[in-house]
Amino acid sequence: MPFPWFGRRPDPQIDDALWRRTVADFPFVGHLSGEDLQRLRELCEEFLRRKTFTGAHGLRITPRMRTALAFQACLPALRLGLSGYDDFVEVIVYPDQFLVKQTRVDEAGVVHESEEALSGEAMDRGPVVISWADAAPGAHRHGWNVTIHEFVHKLDLADGEADGIPPLPRAARARWESVLTAAYEDFCEQLDRVERAIPAHIDPEGPSAEPYYARLPLDPYAATDPAEFFAVSGETFFVAPRRLADAFPCWYRELAVFFAQDPLPVRSTGSDDTAARAAPR
Repeated sequence: MPFPWFGRRPDPQIDDALWRRTVADFPFVGHLSGEDLQRLRELCEEFLRRKTFTGAHGLRITPRMRTALAFQACLPALRLGLSGYDDFVEVIVYPDQFLVKQTRVDEAGVVHESEEALSGEAMDRGPVVISWADAAPGAHRHGWNVTIHEFVHKLDLADGEADGIPPLPRAARARWESVLTAAYEDFCEQLDRVERAIPAHIDPEGPSAEPYYARLPLDPYAATDPAEFFAVSGETFFVAPRRLADAFPCWYRELAVFFAQDPLPVRSTGSDDTAARAAPR
């Protein structure tokens, strides 16, 4: 039966062999039933009809790449539909991390400009930019997923604000904001304790500090602001749900209600991978 936002369902764009390979490439969808996977497939096909994919720096976009990106993008939207992605058309794919100019004003009012290597970027009313090296099957080490991360940003931006609060009814918004704030502040305090524990002779930005940050339930980047906390915990919700549920059970439940999915019941009761993301988002 076609989804109401699709109208008449046209011929599929993803053949059976490619779909089976894509599902196998991303084993974190084990919580989905056969019916759920069929729904996800149709959502991916609609996403592929609506969006264009542009390869940067000479990258040739193959059907497998398009399908893999659509699969990851549509997973958080499985129950929500594609309306949260209506503000853009283009997905720009770089072969690897890409440089973005950053401007920062410090407390003294001094403007600092720099270039930063990113794995992904979601622009308000603009394209989503992804590093294929960080989004390809097999690249999802350490329990993170750059594609889900950036598309959670898009869901957050659906009301025009990158504040960690997606469009919600008033009562649900108040509860969400309360739980989000508590979890975010808790995480920031955890990060502060970890940073204080790093010995003075260790560079907190260097690889020697990674074992300290690995104690955290989320990547340190989640402490940037509530919007990044939502995006980082959103990707962790799908890829490493046990870690998130153990650290922030109330926040995990909010996400489960919002996404109308619960990846946890079919997962092992053991811990998920723990390590920090190498590049900022």
